[in-house]
Amino acid sequence: MADKQPPAGDNRPKLALHVPEPKYRPGDAVDYSDIDIGEPGSMSRPDETCSPDTMRDHAYGLVRVLGDDDNAAGPWDPRLSPDTLRTMMRNFAMVRAFDERMFRGQRQGKTSFYMKCTGEEATSVAAAMALAADDMVFPSYRQQGILIARGYPLVEMINQIYSNKGDKLKGRQLPIMYSSREHSFFSISGNLATQTPQAVGWAMASAIKGDSRIAATWVGEGSTAEGDFHSACTFAAVYNAPVILNVINNQWAISSFSGFAGAERTTFAARALGYGLAGLRVDGNDALACYAAQQWAANRARANGGPTLIEYFTYRAEGHSTSDDPSGYRSAQEREEWPLGDPVMRLKKHLIALGEWDEERQEAMDRECAELVKAATKEAEKNGILGHGLHHPFRTMFQDVYEDIPWHLEEQAAQAKHEREVKWPGEEPWS
Repeated sequence: MADKQPPAGDNRPKLALHVPEPKYRPGDAVDYSDIDIGEPGSMSRPDETCSPDTMRDHAYGLVRVLGDDDNAAGPWDPRLSPDTLRTMMRNFAMVRAFDERMFRGQRQGKTSFYMKCTGEEATSVAAAMALAADDMVFPSYRQQGILIARGYPLVEMINQIYSNKGDKLKGRQLPIMYSSREHSFFSISGNLATQTPQAVGWAMASAIKGDSRIAATWVGEGSTAEGDFHSACTFAAVYNAPVILNVINNQWAISSFSGFAGAERTTFAARALGYGLAGLRVDGNDALACYAAQQWAANRARANGGPTLIEYFTYRAEGHSTSDDPSGYRSAQEREEWPLGDPVMRLKKHLIALGEWDEERQEAMDRECAELVKAATKEAEKNGILGHGLHHPFRTMFQDVYEDIPWHLEEQAAQAKHEREVKWPGEEPWS
């Protein structure tokens, strides 16, 4: 017999549902003094093959290298040469110039969509530079810095964004969802977190074959709430996959703040502890810390020490995309008050402090990068822009699915060709 319901007036306390709420909304004053960012150089650097259960402090603290004096400090200092730092600075400058040009292009109607990575450049550029050129990367949609750091032609990136006749993906992907086998850059997917189990699977395959290449993947903190992310963590831990799981905690998943993915309860790096993964929480606006953490995780993977989950604590300075207006859901002061500053400015000041850079050379580099992006844009626009009719021939929609086109696609292709001949007589039906 079913239990009786408690009588009316029962004195048991009523349950209450908690709904996360960001601290600041439009018009609010911002105070980040409650965020403990620690001191640069204070976090220890464990052995790269250490047991994950010894890394609790690294999942809750913050790996930092650059201090307020613009100098590097502590065991995580990667001690990069001035030339390497200048190369990193140039990659930063190129990413910003590219973002600005493509953002304006979208506003001019040349493409339908774009996403800037302002404030997050170090999480892709510095991390990519710490990997081997043939390590396989499985990015999300805000890691254009990886392709730029790996030397992918700007013209090809713009062709893809414009979905024109020069687009190697033949207009089959949304703008900014690049792919390049030659640069070990896996196809970006708009389905969030799918790249995480793919990266783990690729890393497992590399290990099975006795290869030397590792995998690295990038995902936003909001996407860690997806089931695919947790499946990836399980497989990575069980099979000791040589993979790096990079979580970009930029505080916002479109208009949903990080609390909806669990940030109110703990850090994202702390999720590693429950799975038996090595976990690092890193200052995502410190280029040297980003480089050092990725290098540490890569060395660990190559030594068969296992996977690593890295949380990059950063801030999305711009809107989620060109379709987003952040002024509608967050305080305008957040960007200026963010306690970890701007990654590009911090690296520039570090180089100047070393006596290896100055404002004049920075301005010259910024101008040069802007001109290179401008020239690449003009070259790509020869292949067409959105809505101007310069695109891949109609027939290509039936190609590249099967090695040999099956009968049902041949029938569909014939029907499509006939309908085009009827609607536009005298024109080439397959153009």
